[in-house]
Amino acid sequence: MLLLGDIGNTDTKICLINDNLKIVKRVIISSKKFKRGELNSFFKHIDFNPIKKILFCSVVPKTYKEIKKFISKKTQTRCYELKELNLKSFLKIDVNYKQVGSDRLANAISLVDKRKNFIILDFGTATTFDVLIGNNYKGGIISPGIELSLKTLSDKASLIPKINLTKISKVIGKDTISAVRSGFFWGYAGLIDNVIKLIKKETRKSFQIILTGGFSELYKNSIKTKVKQDTNITINGLIKSSKLIK
Repeated sequence: MLLLGDIGNTDTKICLINDNLKIVKRVIISSKKFKRGELNSFFKHIDFNPIKKILFCSVVPKTYKEIKKFISKKTQTRCYELKELNLKSFLKIDVNYKQVGSDRLANAISLVDKRKNFIILDFGTATTFDVLIGNNYKGGIISPGIELSLKTLSDKASLIPKINLTKISKVIGKDTISAVRSGFFWGYAGLIDNVIKLIKKETRKSFQIILTGGFSELYKNSIKTKVKQDTNITINGLIKSSKLIK
């Protein structure tokens, strides 16, 4: 069995994977408001003896350190962070290795195919685009996250309430809520389509577009570009990468 985790800026997802590479147990906890009680609850009825490999990707070093320390008290099996592994057998990485998030590398590893090109659009704390040409990770784009931007706007503007983003058919808003929803919904739809267009123009390549993360469901049918949705892409990348652990 495998124990895998994705520690993002907002949420931490921990999954137990069986020998058929299926998720049999999953927990999602806050990365910044990390509580040991949630880990205790998740691991309460888990037998660590069958777990042969433990692998995390993390962009929050403090949380990873705490989880690693917790796990080390449960098992002798070493806990790895993705960037500790030699990823060259999967990817040629054309960026500053220290500055690319390991979650983005996990996403790329999940999809890498020498015969295909991908743009991976991840709706997380930031909205990121990653460009994968064959087995070559070319880099990407980081733009403000939708939920974070919405929260910042309502926090800074006294007359704008907290708003949940939903699909909206009309562009012109008739009140504050519909105006903000339109700005974010259609604004990000335009951003997505334009960035994809610019990537294609710059690389002179065609791509398959993969959406993941919190707002992928909202946008999968709301932009001009044909896309596929894969909400388990990061965990699948970790499953694939775990083969590098001897």
